[in-house]
Amino acid sequence: MNIMDFNVKKLAADAGTFLSRAVQFTEEKLGQAEKTELDAHLENLLSKAECTKLWTEKIMKQTEVLLQPNPNARIEEFVYEKLDRKAPSRMNNPELLGQYMIDAGNEFGPGTAYGNALIKCGETQKRIGTADRELIQTSAINFLTPLRNFIEGDYKTITKERKLLQNKRLDLDAAKTRLKKAKVAEARAAQLNTSQPEENNIMVNVSYVLNLLHVKWLKSEQEVRITQSEFDRQAEITRLLLEGISSTHAHHLRCLNDFVEAQMTYYAQCYQYMLDLQKQLGSFPSTFLSNNNQSSSAPVQSVSTPSVLASASASLPSVSNSIVTSGISELKSSSGSRKARVLYDYDAANSSELSLLADEVITVYSIPGMDSDWLMGERGNQKGKVPITYLELLN
Repeated sequence: MNIMDFNVKKLAADAGTFLSRAVQFTEEKLGQAEKTELDAHLENLLSKAECTKLWTEKIMKQTEVLLQPNPNARIEEFVYEKLDRKAPSRMNNPELLGQYMIDAGNEFGPGTAYGNALIKCGETQKRIGTADRELIQTSAINFLTPLRNFIEGDYKTITKERKLLQNKRLDLDAAKTRLKKAKVAEARAAQLNTSQPEENNIMVNVSYVLNLLHVKWLKSEQEVRITQSEFDRQAEITRLLLEGISSTHAHHLRCLNDFVEAQMTYYAQCYQYMLDLQKQLGSFPSTFLSNNNQSSSAPVQSVSTPSVLASASASLPSVSNSIVTSGISELKSSSGSRKARVLYDYDAANSSELSLLADEVITVYSIPGMDSDWLMGERGNQKGKVPITYLELLN
């Protein structure tokens, strides 16, 4: 029974406090009550915390989009994380593309130029996919997790203490309002006491009311002192928490450096993988021309091919300038033929050209009027134009 009485009294006290805060808040909004303002330093700290929370959320969400563009996959990962279970492992986009390329290359035949190139590209894409996984894992641990810990941990604590500070301020201002009203009522009673000195009964009643109001005034004054002390203590707690935002910024700066380093490592790996792939494949200028000019006329091909080959020859590894300048010029000036080793795979763009496979040996010779970037090549009964940048003349 005593416990029940205590719970009822506590419930009534909490309801009274809530009602008092609601009245004070409403009167402040209507301009009918004064409001205790926070000091400028605390206001600046609160503004800094809100700004930090806002931009941390935006950066965190956009980083998640960058690392995992698929929204369905992000939702799935979020659900598994909340269930404290490991998400099933799936191939990412580069790995899936790489597998398709490898399967296609095996289907077309590893011995063909196109099939061999597809397999090489597929293996490189799978290596890029592995690097992508490492980037996601490193970024999640070193960058996203600290940001999320701030949002779900530190800032929630700040929000809780800030709400307590708001309640303490409302309690303080409500106490000040009650004290002000008690002083006004006491002053009016004192004025009434002095204006009617001749009637004893009225004097007794007024004196009683005056004493009652004085007691109420003293009680309100004590309540103001108590609520002021609680407000100051809560303001100090909130201030100490908010000053920790500077430390949060320093920690997030270190995490940002880790994220940049992880990206740098990832892009450096991808660059090296593609550089190695380019060295394996060589350049395929005429392959792209073939795909884009199947319906175009022959003159367009003859105009565009030399310029592309010239740029390709600049990007290829040195094929030995002495061979190009002396060996090729001697071959073009004579009517004989030479053996040449093919440096890179080459797919013919049209029927006038000859497809090549790396490391095979063919016979080459020049005919009058041929472009300086080309030679005629023969392999058994097959013959056609071949680019000199893909050849190494043999002695």
